[in-house]
Amino acid sequence: MTTKNSDTTNDIATKNSGSNHDNDRSPIAQRKFRMPEIMDAKDHGTSVKIVIDDNEMEVPFGTTILDAARLMNIKIPTLCHHEDLCVAGVCRICVIEIEGQRNLQASCSYPITQPMKIHTYSARVRKARRHILDLMLKHHYGECYSCIRNNNCELQSLAKEHGVDFYRFGHITAPKHQVDRSSYSVVRDMNKCILCRRCVRTCIDLQEVGVLEAVNRGNKTEIVTFMNMPLGDVVCINCGQCINRCPVSALHANDPRNEIWAAIDDPSKHVIIQTAPSPRAAIGECFGRPAGQSYTRQLNTALRRCGFDKVFDTNFTADLTIMEEATELLVRLEKALVDGDKKVVLPQFTSCSPGWVKFLEHFYPDMIDHLSSCKSPQQMFGALLKTWYAEKAGIDPKDIVTVALMPCSAKKFECNRPEMHDSGFKDVDYGLTAREMAGMIHEAALDLPNLPPSDFDNPVGEASGAGLIFGASGGVMEAALRTAVEIVTGVKTENIFENLEIMPVRGFEGIRYYEIPITQTAKVPAILSKALKAKSFDFLKGATLKVAVVHGTANARRVMEDIKAGGKFSHCHFIEFMACPGGCLGGGGQPIPTSPEIRKARARAIYSEDRSLGLRKSHENPSVIKIYKEFLKGGPCGYESHHLLHTHYLKRGSKIV
Repeated sequence: MTTKNSDTTNDIATKNSGSNHDNDRSPIAQRKFRMPEIMDAKDHGTSVKIVIDDNEMEVPFGTTILDAARLMNIKIPTLCHHEDLCVAGVCRICVIEIEGQRNLQASCSYPITQPMKIHTYSARVRKARRHILDLMLKHHYGECYSCIRNNNCELQSLAKEHGVDFYRFGHITAPKHQVDRSSYSVVRDMNKCILCRRCVRTCIDLQEVGVLEAVNRGNKTEIVTFMNMPLGDVVCINCGQCINRCPVSALHANDPRNEIWAAIDDPSKHVIIQTAPSPRAAIGECFGRPAGQSYTRQLNTALRRCGFDKVFDTNFTADLTIMEEATELLVRLEKALVDGDKKVVLPQFTSCSPGWVKFLEHFYPDMIDHLSSCKSPQQMFGALLKTWYAEKAGIDPKDIVTVALMPCSAKKFECNRPEMHDSGFKDVDYGLTAREMAGMIHEAALDLPNLPPSDFDNPVGEASGAGLIFGASGGVMEAALRTAVEIVTGVKTENIFENLEIMPVRGFEGIRYYEIPITQTAKVPAILSKALKAKSFDFLKGATLKVAVVHGTANARRVMEDIKAGGKFSHCHFIEFMACPGGCLGGGGQPIPTSPEIRKARARAIYSEDRSLGLRKSHENPSVIKIYKEFLKGGPCGYESHHLLHTHYLKRGSKIV
């Protein structure tokens, strides 16, 4: 069997991918504040000589002063600027002095078009920055010591760096705005807002959702939702990307730590936590460690010392997701190719990103039938814990409290969806972000990186590397292909892809496209025999499996519009969608700050951990095989699994009954 990577020849993916190999921003977010003639000159390689603080260098024509300073390792403070977002130039903290010019200039948006001498910390500059900070603090309500962003607040850090030790222009002593707690996922406190507009640019440009906007002018400017409605009543997809880029605490996640501590302290409750791979690859950042280090086994120890009764690996149900989702796709293909069923809907979309699911529901409700009926790994685990596990452990499900440690603020919304009660109870009681979990560990006076390692608990201690790589964009697709290719062709996947690493679906391009010609087929394995009528996969011989990987909802919108127009992606069979840039490792509950380089480092941690495991394919996981034999006896997409592991609230054209 041969494979074909069509990424470089895919015009739509190339034009609309939202990034290249070194950048995962949307096309709008990549725009620089440059005039057309500047762009043309820069494209022709013209360079300009400049001097910054007595340091000489040449830079490409049109480079901003801020970028030039960073090339020299000269620090210029910023607030509204963010590596993921388009230039705004609204906060003015980054002002510098150019010799011969009367006014100070914002370095983030000032293009270098001629030789100049620049001063980044002259007396005028220092005074201006101090006054700007004083004016921000005048309208910034609250005390730092009681703030959720204390010691991780960009405004607080800048005030310290610039010697702010009193409120020069006064300070408001009473809140002007009511805190908006209407959303399960995101809390808005506009009393803390400094009008940097990062959240607006994130929502409009990076994600293309458009929940937030700036209205009015001057000192009457506000950041509002549509008609100033509560966040829980607008089309927010709960992705939390606005939280990750807010420099202060005007936006933060809806924190359930107090309720979880209460459950831990209640002797009548059996409190279980499942942990996803992305928080484990990032939580060390909350303890001063650099991005790119995974603390999976140290975290297990920390969670037990915090008081959780059981610690389970969400990768186990990620393996189940692969079995269920791959089977669902094969059933759809059999119905379409063998039965000639015109009602079968393709391509099939992944359903494990709740932000993406909500985006689809809001903006493309007529295409919901494309969505896999599989629940996310989080929700699959919740349903199993209050049925299968409760029965094995002899515990009344009403006394089980399930907590999910996730990288995603949208998981808080997902676990509160009314259809997520297939166990007869609320399947997952609380969604907890990496930041919140780090807070609990700090509260318990534990030093996570230096704790002794320990394993996950049984009976579901085993999980594969396929489930682990769900955390990175392309990981769900790679995990699915590791299983599907082997099951369909009968050839070991590692004999086709070196080291089991399917590189064409990895990376940070916003959109990736890949084709796999199927030149040989195998018999249908026993575990799938109840879901499929065919005895072999001969109905797929000669076909070309077409897949795509998409991350960030701005890129999702491009692919969806292409599908609606009958374009290239309409001919795909399977598409992975993730709401957040970089996938789960860039989720709205991950440690702050975030940047393209930080997300790449987290991805390296995940792939490195996968490479170290002996078990790397979902269908080879002994725990998965055992649960189908003992509990989900109908096999993947069978009666039992469809009741617990799939959603039933939507009418789907290819639903398996």
